[in-house]
Amino acid sequence: MTATRLRLFDDGQEVSLDASVEDGRVRISPDVLKTGLGWELKPEGLCQGATCIPVRDRDALVPDAARGDVDLEAFAAALGRPIAVEAGAGVAAIGVAADERAARIATLEAPDFELPDLSGEMHRLSDHRGKKVLLIAYASW
Repeated sequence: MTATRLRLFDDGQEVSLDASVEDGRVRISPDVLKTGLGWELKPEGLCQGATCIPVRDRDALVPDAARGDVDLEAFAAALGRPIAVEAGAGVAAIGVAADERAARIATLEAPDFELPDLSGEMHRLSDHRGKKVLLIAYASW
């Protein structure tokens, strides 16, 4: 088991967490789960405030009951959210659940973001609401 600092992107928000990596799997303590992500593991399931989600496979979520650490991929799966983990680089990203993405798409409204233009001036999409906007995206792959 190797202790590491993990940069986790959770629905666009970056959180830096203490974690451990064992057999390529990222594990976080229950305290980090609560303070870093706002979730708490209770007998009724994963809880955030008064909302609780039942956990069907508690053994996958907490593989070593004696230590009590939570497996990050099993945590995302319990919430029905996609996850990408690069344990060696200390980076992970948890996406939005499919039903929430579908609800956002149904509104036909693009999420707000901020990017610089060629001269470095920052622009937000929300500054152009109600206007026609042409976005050009480029990727090197």
